[in-house]
Amino acid sequence: YLRDVATGEFWSTAYQPTLYAAKGYEAIFTQSRAEFRQHHAGLEIHTEISVSPEDDVELRRITLINRSSVVRNIELTSYAEVVLATAAADAAHPAFSNLFVQTEFEQESSAILCTRRARSQKEVPPWLMYVMKGQSGEQGIISCETDRAKFIGRGGSLSNPAAMQHISPLSNTVGSVLDPIISLRRTVTVKPHETAIVDLVLGVTESREAALAQVGKYQSARMADRTFDLAWTHRQVTLHHINASEQEAQLYARLAGALIYADPARRASPAVLRNNRWGQNGLWSYGISGDVPLVLLRISDTKKIELVRQLIKAHSYWRLKGLTIELVILNEDVSVYRESLYDQIISMISFGIEAQMLDKPGGIFVRRLEQIPRDDLVLLQSVARIVMDDEQGTFTEQVEHRAVLEPSVPALHPSHSGPAEIPARLPQRELIFSNGLGGFTRDGHEYVITLQSGQMTPAPWVNVLANPYFGTVISESGAAYTWVENSHEFRLTPWSNDPVQDTTGEAMYIRDEQTGQFWSPTPSPARGITPYVIRHGFGYSVFEHTENGIASKLWVYVAVDAPLKFSVLKLRNVSGRPRRVSATAYCEWVLGDLRDNCLLHVQTEMDLKSGALLARNHYNTDYSGRIAFLDVNDETRTLTGDRKEFIGRNGCLSRPAALKRQRLSGKVGAGLDPCGAVQVTFDLSDGEDREISFRLGVGRNLIEVHDLIQRFRRADASRTALEGVWDYWSRTLGAVNVDTPDPAVNVMANGWLLYQTLSCRLWGRTGFYQSGGAYGFRDQLQDVMALVHAEPALTREHLLRAATHQFREGDVQHWWHPPAGRGVRTNFSDDYLWLPYATCRYVTCVADTGVLDEKLPFLESRPVKVEEEAYYDLPNRSEESDTLYQHCVRAIKLGLNFGTHGLPLMGCGDWNDGMNRVGNEGRGESVWLAFFLYDVLTQFAALARTRQDLDFADLCITQARQLQLNIEQHGWDGEWYRRAYFDNGEPLGSRTNLECQIDSLPQSWAVLSGGGDPLRSRQAMQSVDLRLVRREAGLIQLFDPPFDKSKLDPGYIIGYIPGVRENGGQYTHGAIWTAMAFALMGEHDHAWELFSLLNPVHHGATAEQIATYKVEPYVVAADVYGTAPHTGRGGWTWYTGSSGWMYRLGIEAILGLCRVATGLQVRPSLPPAWPGFRATVHNNGHTYTIIVERDSALSQGTVQIELDGATIEGEVIPFESHVDEGQGEETGSQEHKVVVRIADEQSTEGSTIKAAH
Repeated sequence: YLRDVATGEFWSTAYQPTLYAAKGYEAIFTQSRAEFRQHHAGLEIHTEISVSPEDDVELRRITLINRSSVVRNIELTSYAEVVLATAAADAAHPAFSNLFVQTEFEQESSAILCTRRARSQKEVPPWLMYVMKGQSGEQGIISCETDRAKFIGRGGSLSNPAAMQHISPLSNTVGSVLDPIISLRRTVTVKPHETAIVDLVLGVTESREAALAQVGKYQSARMADRTFDLAWTHRQVTLHHINASEQEAQLYARLAGALIYADPARRASPAVLRNNRWGQNGLWSYGISGDVPLVLLRISDTKKIELVRQLIKAHSYWRLKGLTIELVILNEDVSVYRESLYDQIISMISFGIEAQMLDKPGGIFVRRLEQIPRDDLVLLQSVARIVMDDEQGTFTEQVEHRAVLEPSVPALHPSHSGPAEIPARLPQRELIFSNGLGGFTRDGHEYVITLQSGQMTPAPWVNVLANPYFGTVISESGAAYTWVENSHEFRLTPWSNDPVQDTTGEAMYIRDEQTGQFWSPTPSPARGITPYVIRHGFGYSVFEHTENGIASKLWVYVAVDAPLKFSVLKLRNVSGRPRRVSATAYCEWVLGDLRDNCLLHVQTEMDLKSGALLARNHYNTDYSGRIAFLDVNDETRTLTGDRKEFIGRNGCLSRPAALKRQRLSGKVGAGLDPCGAVQVTFDLSDGEDREISFRLGVGRNLIEVHDLIQRFRRADASRTALEGVWDYWSRTLGAVNVDTPDPAVNVMANGWLLYQTLSCRLWGRTGFYQSGGAYGFRDQLQDVMALVHAEPALTREHLLRAATHQFREGDVQHWWHPPAGRGVRTNFSDDYLWLPYATCRYVTCVADTGVLDEKLPFLESRPVKVEEEAYYDLPNRSEESDTLYQHCVRAIKLGLNFGTHGLPLMGCGDWNDGMNRVGNEGRGESVWLAFFLYDVLTQFAALARTRQDLDFADLCITQARQLQLNIEQHGWDGEWYRRAYFDNGEPLGSRTNLECQIDSLPQSWAVLSGGGDPLRSRQAMQSVDLRLVRREAGLIQLFDPPFDKSKLDPGYIIGYIPGVRENGGQYTHGAIWTAMAFALMGEHDHAWELFSLLNPVHHGATAEQIATYKVEPYVVAADVYGTAPHTGRGGWTWYTGSSGWMYRLGIEAILGLCRVATGLQVRPSLPPAWPGFRATVHNNGHTYTIIVERDSALSQGTVQIELDGATIEGEVIPFESHVDEGQGEETGSQEHKVVVRIADEQSTEGSTIKAAH
C-alpha cells in the first residue's frame, strides 16, 4: 500500500487489492521479473518483483519518482499472510495451521522473523525472514504488524483494511498472534524531481541464524541489484537449457495462467464436460494421479508433430518454474501409420530434457486412442485444464485463441435517486446478561445480537442449524455454508475458516429497482447503513433490518425431515410510497470438500419441469448422483449459474456486477465458474407485505429433487417446516427443564448445551472453527451419553453405529467418514474402551437390555505397521458378526495390555491425541487410562453379572483390583498422580518434569472412577485446585507448565503455542471433569464455583468480559487460552465434546437428576446458598414437576422424596409406563408432583480443599 501523507489517500502498487485505477497502469511480465507501473498525482511508481536463483528469496523493489515540484511524503505499508506449510494443509484447516506459527521483530535489523513450531524433535522448522530496506531517499522509522486481525480488522477487507484508516505507526504486535501476517511500514520522503527506492525482501531458511544471515545479505543495495541481474542470467540459461526462445516462453507462461486459474476457453467443450460420469479414480488405471493440473494433447497427424515438441518444452518450462503438471499425449492416429506417430512422440521425449519424466508422477504420459474407452476419453477431456488438438491450428494459434465475448444483460438505469437514509438507533430489548452487543431473551430460547452502524461482534457468533443428514452454519453477519450427509466431504457451499473477515459463499440482496440501490438483509456482504438485529434460536436464525423504507425479516432454518435449507425473506414497504423491488439469492457451488478441487467439474442447468437451478458433480465419486438445487416460489425468476457474470472481473460479493444489470442472464452449463443465483422482481404498494421463500436443497436423483421441490413449493410449506423445527426442539430440549436461583444455569441447561451437543456435535459434526464431517469413535460416544435424558433412541442408534466400526481384533477406527466409511486405523489406546463405557451408561439409564443382543458386523483390514502411527483406508465389512455385548467384551480384552509398571500401554496416544509419542514405541504407559480402564472394568463386571457371564465378570474384577494396586504403587508422585510413563520409563506429569508437572486428568478420574485411594485422591484434587484453577483468569488449565523448551517429546502437542488448546490452556472437556470430581467428593460449593467459572455466560455477560473472551457466550468453547496476550480468550466454539459433559455436570453432578433404568435418581449437590430449585421432567408421556427444597430436620446426606403426596423409599422417582394419547384416565394421571427434601447444608468453607487456601 502507498499513502500520500499530505492527503491521507491510499492505493496499492498494483491494481489489487485496492482496485484503484491509476493512470498509465501497466503490468509487464518477462522471464526474470514482473513489473507494475503507474502514475498518481505527479508520482511515478515502478514495482519490480523477482526471485533469486541462489537463495529462497523474493525481492520486491518499489521505485518512487517525484515528477512534481513539491516534497512528497509517501507511506509504504506491506502485507503478506504467513502459511509456512503445504497449500493443502492451509486450505484444509487454516485456523489449526495458524496455531503453530510464532513471529518476532528483530530490532537490530528491523526484520520480521516467523517460524512454525516443530511438532516433533526430529522436525526442522522453517524460518521466514522479511525486511524493508530503503536504498535511496529519506527513510522514516519502521513499524511492524504480525496480527492479521489488527491489520484487516473484524469484517474488514484488503481493499480497505483497518491499518490504513489512520496515519500512524503499526502496532508492533509480535509473538503468538493466532493468525499471522508480515507487515512493515515506513514513510519515505521524495524531494521534487528525485527518486526513492525501497526493497522488500521475503525469504525462507531452515534456521533462525540462517534467516538473520539472509537479512544481512540483502540489506546491501549491491546484493539486491545482483539479484535482478542473476535472475535475468539464470532465466536465459533456463531457456537455453530447454531450447526455447523468449517468445515461446511467453506463450508457455500465458498457458500457465489457465493451469492455475481455469479458463473455460482452453478446456473441452461444454458438451463434452456434460457427458462425464467418472471420478478421479478413473484416471488411475492410466498411471495418471489427477492430483495436479492436466494438459491433454490430441494428435493424429505426423505432420503436426511440432505441437508435441512445443508441449514437451512447455512441460519442462513449467516444471523448472516449480509448477507441477501432467501432460497426456493422446495418439489418435488409427491408420496403419499410428506406430510411426507413436515412435516419433516417444523418441522426442526420450532424447530430450524430459526423458526422466515419462510415465512418472507430474510427468508425460503417451496413450493410444484405441486403448481408451469412450467414457474414459470423456473423463480425460473433462479433467484437463488445457486441451489442444492438432486440428485446431498451430501451437501459437491455439494459445493466442480468444473466446468470443457474449453479450451481457443491459445495465439497470435508475429512474430517480432515493432519499438519504438517516440511521436510527433501535429500541432497547429486554435481555439478560447483555454485554452491549447481545444478550439472552428472558426465557433463554434466543440470543439476540444488535449491531449498530459499523459495529461488529469481536468474533463470528454463529448458529449451527442441522437435522441428521443436512445442515448449515450461519454467523451473525449472515455468512453461511451448507452441507449434506458429511460436512467435510459434501459441502454444497464453501466453508470459511476466517474469523477476521468471515467470508461467505452464500448471500442475499434486496434492490430498489427505481434507484438501483441494493443492500443485504444481513450485515454481510452488502451491509446497509442502518442497524441489524440478529436472533439465534434453537434450529433457526432471524435477521431484522430496515433500509430505504423496506423492512425485512430473513428467517433461516433447516427442515427437520428433509435435506433442505429455507431462507424466507419477509419484506414490508414502510416508505409511504409504492416501490418496485427485487430479491436475489446467491450461492457458490462446491459439491465436494473444497471449491478449488471441484469447480472444474460442477455443472449447472435449469430444470425444465420446475424452473429450479440444478447443480451436480459427477467427479465426486461418493456423491456422484446427488443433485443440488436452488429454488424460489416465483415463475418470473431469472437465474444464472456463472459466477463470473454475477460477481464480475475483479468483483466481490459486496458489490456484484449482476446487481448493476436489469436481470440475470439465464446462463448455465458446464465449464463455468459455477454458482447459483436466482432473482425475483415485484411491486410493493405502501404498507404491503411480501414473502419470498428461497430453498437450497439436494436430492439423490432427479425424481427426489422434483419431489422436494413440489412438496416445499406449497403455499404453507415454509410455515409448516418452521413449526416443525420449533416443535422438535421444544420437545427435545424441554425433556428436562430446570428453574434454579441462577439464570445463567437455566439458559444453558434448558437448551443451549443440549442443542449444541445434538445439532452440532452429533448431526453437523462441524462448526465455524472446525469442519470435520467424520464420526470420531470416542467423540460421539461421549456426546450421546448426554442424550439419555432427551433422545435415548439416538444414544442407542449411535452405540450400534459405532460398534460396526470395530475391527475383528477389537480396535476401532479412530474416525471415519460417512457414507462409505473411509477412516483411520490407529494404535490409540482409549478409543475402543469408550464403547463398553457408553454401553454401560445407556443400559444403566434406560431399561433396554435388548440392545446388548443386537448383532453387528466387524471390519477387516491390515494391522497398523510397527513403523506407522495410523493409516487411512476403506476397510472391508467382515463376514463375522456378534452381539453388541461381545463387541464390548472384545474391546475390553484388547485393553488388558500392560507395561512394566502394570499400567495400560499408551500406544500412539490416549484421550490427549497430542501426546502421540509418549508410548509410540509400544512401552509407554498411561496413568489416566489406568483409572479409565478401572472404571470400565468395574461397570462392565456388573453388566456381565446381569447376563450371567460370571467368568468375564470375575476377570474384570480381578483385573480392576490389580490395576488399582499398580496405580497406587507406580502412579503416585507424592502430591498428585502422574500422567504417564514414556517408552524409556521416564515419568510425565511429575514434579521431576520441568513442563507438564501436573495434569488434571488422572486427578479427576481418580475420583470419577472410584479407583484412587480416597486420601490421595483428595490431596490430588487439592493440588489441582492450587496449581491449575486460575480464578483471576476464569479458567482451569489442563496441565501446567505448558510444553515449550524442555527436552521432553510427548508428541505434536509441543507444536502448539504454550497456553493454547491442549498445551496448558483450558481444555474445557478436561476442566469439566475437574468440576465433576469435586461434586462427587461432596465439595458442593467448590463444584458450583467451577461450574460457574466454566459457564460461557459468565465469560460474556459484560462489555469488558466479551472484549477479552470474544467468542459466543451462549455455547461452550473447546478451549480458553491461558497465556498472555490471549489469557481468557475463547478458542474454538460449538464443535466440542465439552457441551455434552457440561450438560451432565449441571443436570446430574450438581442438580442431581440422574436417569436410571427404573426412573430418576435425585441426589442434589447444591451450593449451600441455594434454598432449592424446581425441575420439570417429561418421560413416556408423563410430566414430573419436581420441587427440591431444604429441610433443617434432615441430617446431612439424607434425601426424602414424596411422589404425588406419598413418601417413597430411596432416592429414585419411579417412572410410569408409556401413556398413549387419550388413555390418561385408564393408566392414571400423566401429571405428577414430586417434592424432594434435602438437608439444610452449611457452607463447605472449612472443607479440606478450601482449607488449603
